[in-house]
Amino acid sequence: MRLFFFCTFIAVLVTTALAWTKEDHEIFDLVSALEASEGKGTTFYSWLDVSSSATSSDISKAYRKKSIQLHPDKNPGVTGAHDRFSRLGVIAKILRDGEARKRYDFFYKNGVPRWRGTGYYYSRFRPGLGTVFVFLTLLTSALQYVVQSINYKRDLQRVEKIVGQARSAAWGNKLTPGEGQRKVKVNLGGGSRYDAEGNPLQGRWVDMVVDGNDVFFVDSDGSLHPVDNSTAIPPSVRRTWFVSLVTSCWEKHIPSRKSTGAGSAKGDQEDNGESQSGTEGPGSGTVTPKEGANGSKSGGRAAATSMAGGRRRKAVRKKQ
Repeated sequence: MRLFFFCTFIAVLVTTALAWTKEDHEIFDLVSALEASEGKGTTFYSWLDVSSSATSSDISKAYRKKSIQLHPDKNPGVTGAHDRFSRLGVIAKILRDGEARKRYDFFYKNGVPRWRGTGYYYSRFRPGLGTVFVFLTLLTSALQYVVQSINYKRDLQRVEKIVGQARSAAWGNKLTPGEGQRKVKVNLGGGSRYDAEGNPLQGRWVDMVVDGNDVFFVDSDGSLHPVDNSTAIPPSVRRTWFVSLVTSCWEKHIPSRKSTGAGSAKGDQEDNGESQSGTEGPGSGTVTPKEGANGSKSGGRAAATSMAGGRRRKAVRKKQ
């Protein structure tokens, strides 16, 4: 619904912007220039010293009188005398033209719009490449942040749905919590589906453990990964494309002193460890762990995060 109202607002805005004609833009320019030169609130009628209901004959008389006063020959050395005289001629022409005057009277009564279309401002200000880049960067980053927010809400709903299915399977339809842990299977693939031939297709079933109000994914090695709202990734400005690009370039080309110092300290500790182990005899009782002993436990943990729709948390091993 919000998206519908947003699209409707954009459509109305575009329609309004496209409604201004070339003549309207000319009136906008004249109104802005007249107020800048003669003072804010000055109108075509007040500058000619006539009423808004004046006839074309009255406007012509007022124009002749005003033109004598503003003629450049009468104002030698006055800054802006030529511009004021030229502006007077254009304003008088608009007020003596029936259609042009009717258009000006509309803005005279309702006010000149603040938003006059992108084409109007572009032709006046001519934004440079830097301005365009900044605008596009802010726009795309804002849109990306909006997408992150939508995905975050979707992940929260997915987590809530999975937790509800696990509790329903463990506690029954009454959802009365039981004592101890209960291992259940939850279908992540949705409801029953059928292929083109009418054969039923099973969803994606995973093992889960319900312990009181806590729900856990069961990994292939038996470890438990909690499933709650913290598994969903909240929106963050740091994860927008421009901030991420700047951060990655900074970390790549300018490594922090802290990490460098930690690495060197770690290397010194390893060297000291090797030297100490080399002096120990066979009967010292030192046990050297085999490399890769814990490697087999990390392979099956990647699937749990994608199932929950978010980031991983440190595994919590519980007795089953």
